[in-house]
Amino acid sequence: MTNLPKHCTSIFRNSPRRTNFALMLLGALTIIAVPAAQAQTFTVLHTFTGGQDGGNPWAGLTMDGAGNLYGTARYGGSNGDGAVYQLKRAGSGWVFNSLYSFAGEPDGALPQNRVTFGPDGALYGPTAAGGTGSGCSGGCGTVFKLRPSPTACKSALCPWTETVLYRFTGHPDGAGASGDISFDPAGNIYGTTGNGGFYDQGTVYELMPSGSGWTESVLYSFFSENPSGGVILDKAGNLYGTTTSAAPVVYQLTYVEGSGWTRTVLYNLTSNSEPFAGLIFDRLGNLYGATAGGGSGGGTAFELSPSGGDWTYSLLWSFTNFSNDTVCGPWASLVMDAAGNLYGTTACDGGIGYGSVFKLTPSGGSWTYTSLHDFSGYNDGAHPTSNVVLDANGNLYGTTRSGGSQGYGVVWEITP
Repeated sequence: MTNLPKHCTSIFRNSPRRTNFALMLLGALTIIAVPAAQAQTFTVLHTFTGGQDGGNPWAGLTMDGAGNLYGTARYGGSNGDGAVYQLKRAGSGWVFNSLYSFAGEPDGALPQNRVTFGPDGALYGPTAAGGTGSGCSGGCGTVFKLRPSPTACKSALCPWTETVLYRFTGHPDGAGASGDISFDPAGNIYGTTGNGGFYDQGTVYELMPSGSGWTESVLYSFFSENPSGGVILDKAGNLYGTTTSAAPVVYQLTYVEGSGWTRTVLYNLTSNSEPFAGLIFDRLGNLYGATAGGGSGGGTAFELSPSGGDWTYSLLWSFTNFSNDTVCGPWASLVMDAAGNLYGTTACDGGIGYGSVFKLTPSGGSWTYTSLHDFSGYNDGAHPTSNVVLDANGNLYGTTRSGGSQGYGVVWEITP
């Protein structure tokens, strides 16, 4: 994979562009550790075809104030290099719009992370390949901005306008964007690359507006591990993220005047944990994360709490692995609702082995697991590696990277 460690073995290896993801025959196990939630309604909102609409969305969705959904498809589009799409509410239904198709060079290719709304209301995001960087086969990736056309749209298709903010070159600035991007209050962008940098192990970078363009700065170059899930910021401007390697960690980057950015390891995760997912904060400043492996074999959800200048690790849940793969747990960041419940997806856990949507509920100092949906690998999709997003009514939305009636993944909704 473009932004994952070379040692990682997974059923989710890259397939050629414009080709279907093969669905693994994992054997339909009937043993379910906990009961599924009752009265949940699962609906497929869109089935990808691998054509103009895109195919195989690795990333989850972003929601605007009107409840419209935005996402990326790693493949497909008019050029086969991936696409950005919108699902717009229309009465009781949804209308799918293709917003932009990547062309590889010079605008980017293989978008595999979410798009994010910036302070100006535009969509921002990274691509794992494409651009014009000569240090990588197929390009080293880009950071892009999308805006609606300034003129009124008079056709059914309303493409948006792309501006490339930065094209990575591999060394020393990084290659292969990994994880979602973040903004600070001044509008600067922060993100990670899974490769490139001074030691070819990835970077944490910052993009700052400069005149009519943007200037990139490498805040940290990794030399023995690969960052994978982007970074988040606290109120003081410190950055937090995870790495995947033989010795994965949760880390903090702190700016020290005169010395630059300093990395501190907050916690050493187990060697087989593969924390592809990024981190989130709760209102008290506790960190929550997830791992695709480790635990009892199917990944974990965990919490890190600040305590006297140190951090205390708590295992919230250890997922059960129902397949033979080593990275079946959550690949994307968890989401917390106002009541403190956590939501996420697993890539190939669940009662059938094609992934699941789950809820973790705090209860008396422990956590209760509820399966909201187990994917079958057929029309409902397979192998979600996305986050979930919640609307004001408690409905959940996400994607699967394969399955569906066409085999190229789906966008789904779960209503309580």
